[in-house]
Amino acid sequence: MKSYTYIQIEKKGPVFCIALNRPDARNAMNTQMIMELSDALTVYEDDPNSRCAVLYANGLHFTFGLELEDVAKSILEQGRNFFKKGNINPWDTGGTDRVRKKPLITAVHGFCLTLGIELMLASDIALAAEKTVFAQMEVQRGILPFGGATIRFVRTSGWGNAMKYILTGDTFDVSEAYRIGIVQEILPKKELLTRAIELAERISAQAPKAIDAVLTNARKAIEVGDLEAIDDLVPLVTDCLKSEDGQEGIRSLLEKRTAVFKGK
Repeated sequence: MKSYTYIQIEKKGPVFCIALNRPDARNAMNTQMIMELSDALTVYEDDPNSRCAVLYANGLHFTFGLELEDVAKSILEQGRNFFKKGNINPWDTGGTDRVRKKPLITAVHGFCLTLGIELMLASDIALAAEKTVFAQMEVQRGILPFGGATIRFVRTSGWGNAMKYILTGDTFDVSEAYRIGIVQEILPKKELLTRAIELAERISAQAPKAIDAVLTNARKAIEVGDLEAIDDLVPLVTDCLKSEDGQEGIRSLLEKRTAVFKGK
């Protein structure tokens, strides 16, 4: 597997693990680290044997956010052409011709600031360690969040909850993150990664075509509208039923056993 300077990747069967690995800088993200994360997610997306990814961090903190001076220079020079052609934008905010389609679980601990929150919001499930501290503090640096918080934070938590933190930049704790819905589970730090991998393994055991259909339809409902997503339901389920995995699902139900899916 390709090696990176600030990102670590490891395959655990069908689970693709991605670690932020710049602990000496509290995992603050410079341009190179962002590009490496984009590369890693693209490798995951293109790997036919990887069914779910887990994003976590080495060191004391998930991330202190952007290394602003470095990233600001790159954005001013490159604008929306920040990511390589054919690569995935980890925040799914455009600037590339690809989007992630496979499931992603993000597990955070320590400080999870600015674009760290936005990585959680761009993933499908977020877990957090006890005592994690969050802040969407871009306004305190004279900018706005540009990794999707103005869209997904509002959509996930509601206008008032989101604006309370986006407009002030104030910190909030993990219980508040759970209350407003940006975290799905709170765990002791020592159990965080184990639980994330366990959940990824559960997802990986399901039919890939069905997982893809679920994510595709749910995202269409959010991005395009409910009626358009409803129109796709019967075609999507018909496509699943015609697949080998769909037939295996029916057989396993009749035979009262756990289905074994092959991704076909």
